[in-house]
Amino acid sequence: MAKSSSLHIRVVEGRALPAKDVSGSSDPYCLVKVDDEVVARTATVWRSLSPFWGEEYTVHLPLDFHHLAFYVLDEDTVGHDDVIGKVSLSKEAITADPRGIDSWINLSRVNPDAEVQGEVRLAVQLLQDARGRCLRCHLLQARDLAPRDISGTSDPFARVFWGSQSLESSTIKKTRFPHWDEVLELREMPGAPAPLRVELWDWDMVGKNDFLGMVEFPPQVLQHKPPNGWFRLQPFPGAEEDSGGSLGALRLKVRLAEDRVLPSRCYQPLMVLLLESVRGPLEDTASPLAVLEELTLGDCRQDLATKLVKLFLGQGLAGPFLDYLTQREVARTTDPNTLFRSNSLASKAVEQFMKLVGMRYLHEVLKPVINRVFEEKKYMELDPGKMDLGRARRISFKGTPSEEQVRETSLGLLTGYLGLIVDAMVSSAGRCPAAMRLAFWRLQQRVEERFPAAEHQDVKYLAVSGFLFLRFFAPAILTPKLFDLRDQHADPQTSRSLLLLAKAMQSIGNLGQQLGQGKELWMAPLHPFLLQSVARVRDFLDQLVDVQADEECGGPARALVPPSVTVREGFLLKRKEEPSGLATCFAFKKRYFRLSGETLSYAKGPECQVHTSIPVPHIRAVERVDEGAFQLPHMMQVVTQDSTGTLHTTYLQCKNVNELNQWLSALRKASAPNQDKLAACHPGAFRGGRWTCCLQAERSAAGCSRTHSAVTLGDWSDPLDPDAEVQMVYRQLLLGRDQLRMKFLEESNPDATAEADTGQGKGGSCPEALAQQKAAAAHLLEVLEDLDRAHEEFQWQGQGKVAPGPWGS
Repeated sequence: MAKSSSLHIRVVEGRALPAKDVSGSSDPYCLVKVDDEVVARTATVWRSLSPFWGEEYTVHLPLDFHHLAFYVLDEDTVGHDDVIGKVSLSKEAITADPRGIDSWINLSRVNPDAEVQGEVRLAVQLLQDARGRCLRCHLLQARDLAPRDISGTSDPFARVFWGSQSLESSTIKKTRFPHWDEVLELREMPGAPAPLRVELWDWDMVGKNDFLGMVEFPPQVLQHKPPNGWFRLQPFPGAEEDSGGSLGALRLKVRLAEDRVLPSRCYQPLMVLLLESVRGPLEDTASPLAVLEELTLGDCRQDLATKLVKLFLGQGLAGPFLDYLTQREVARTTDPNTLFRSNSLASKAVEQFMKLVGMRYLHEVLKPVINRVFEEKKYMELDPGKMDLGRARRISFKGTPSEEQVRETSLGLLTGYLGLIVDAMVSSAGRCPAAMRLAFWRLQQRVEERFPAAEHQDVKYLAVSGFLFLRFFAPAILTPKLFDLRDQHADPQTSRSLLLLAKAMQSIGNLGQQLGQGKELWMAPLHPFLLQSVARVRDFLDQLVDVQADEECGGPARALVPPSVTVREGFLLKRKEEPSGLATCFAFKKRYFRLSGETLSYAKGPECQVHTSIPVPHIRAVERVDEGAFQLPHMMQVVTQDSTGTLHTTYLQCKNVNELNQWLSALRKASAPNQDKLAACHPGAFRGGRWTCCLQAERSAAGCSRTHSAVTLGDWSDPLDPDAEVQMVYRQLLLGRDQLRMKFLEESNPDATAEADTGQGKGGSCPEALAQQKAAAAHLLEVLEDLDRAHEEFQWQGQGKVAPGPWGS
């Protein structure tokens, strides 16, 4: 039985942050750490004490993670960035409420005694001899300790306390992975039984020693189950203190989704019911999809929509699935002006479907124009209330322009960019994925059948453009980073330009129907261009849905991205294999890397011939490299194994922490199916006859740090996982089980009795149809009970108990 764990994180905003710059402001950004490993960095919001980030991350990780931390820093052009404060959340705090955390949390000061990480390995014995009791503490080693010295390492030693007795170990210089293999013996003194405490410290020649962490074991543990193994280091009790709001606060949304996924055979009955739902009658309110549609709310609806879309994509039935949901929504909509305007399961499913299937198409259409807007940094503003004539002067260098001049210049720039965007869109019908075109064709057919009157002739266009323009293109223009169009958020000026372009795109997506009706009358100079574009968009929508039903593309999908398609590419610095005698700066060469599901290849440039190609099945580990290994930041290593079983390591440097995380995640996902992956590796390099991390002199020495193959960033290219997807559907159906039972199966249900007496069931169904729905509800409940039993039986097996039954055989 597999285990899955995902953290859904949204760094929303900050408030009342302290000023760190002489200008009386700050340039804040957030680092997100899971168990002391940086997994994300937000963009820097310049000159703000109340920054808004609005950045979302999904982090897939192992079930044994412990805590999540958010560090707020002030970016400085010169020198080190200033630490403002942190928010630390334990796994227990996150899971205390099933809905997770959604609140403002005060920043606390960053106390060095609380900044601990890593583990220590101990073997403790409590012995009895003629002189009394003796405690023997075998101090073996430690790993992943915090770097306390400027070199990126530490000089660790241990102090062992038992009652009034204490001993110190030797000091191991310049390592975060010390090997002591020392036995420290302490005699019990008269008095009450005492706990054992082991503290690790970084030795400093000048000044006081730095605390690295501690572990403590109460007397009863020492007596009945003496410690033997790896133990996570903890801070001193009470080391973290709330600043009382003096450092400001962060608004965070954090939710942990943990589950155990059963073998595929257990999910087959529920899978069959789900697949039958899309082929069954729309009025069947007892089908699994109908139950999910009625009960799922809030953030869970988007997650569920993503899982369902991926599930049906994997079965080759995404089109019928979307058709089922949109038909139900169209059928219950009476006012065409409200069609698909809510965040229903149908709306979310189509929205997630576009992201999963059409992200590469979106990049082809928008990326060239978005890059140009970022690079040119033109000042554009039409709203007189927001116009900054001084900024326009600084940009034009032609004296202070009038408001009319700024408006005319801005209008020209906006129409220029919009013209490029519209040109790219209306010529892209042939490049739009066939699955999207077919889904939009079905959608348009259903809407036209529901609203056939002449006065509703635009509704079929609005249904498609509402999704494609308002829920796909416009949000991507507004926040390019969230759609992977840019690595960083826009600065305030560029962000305003993108907002104006997104507003214009929304007006085009609405087919110009609301022009001049809102409060933003200052957009009027754009109206002629927008109306002219609407006619072109209508023609584009006609071309987009010019497909036939028999063009249903492909069968069941094995992956969202074919193995041969490039999933990530860009320039990285690659270290030469054996740069003996060369300075570090000359040992690295700039190369252009491409990653697909089949190979990791590189060349001198994007147009150059491939120099080397590494088969993805040969990858055994993809890990970070300590900064001290080469005195360079943002390093990673790709460990591969050749046909003879020999391991080879390729060292690569990224330009920033986000690029590093994205490459780590992409490589780990691509190599996820590989067998014989390494459980441990060296986070340093073998230089000068020893490993820089653990100081071992054998190149073939076992790795000193655990690998992190399970830690990846969730995105639209995540691999399909049918079992995990059905497991989430099962969890959601459990929430509605009681309601389903009361609705259809309770004998005293007055609604069901009235429907049977009058012959009017749900959706105008007859008593026979109502009886069929009752049978379907009973079958669904039976399938859920079988899955309940399967989970219980596998849990018993995991605890070493025997649980006979159909799933345990």
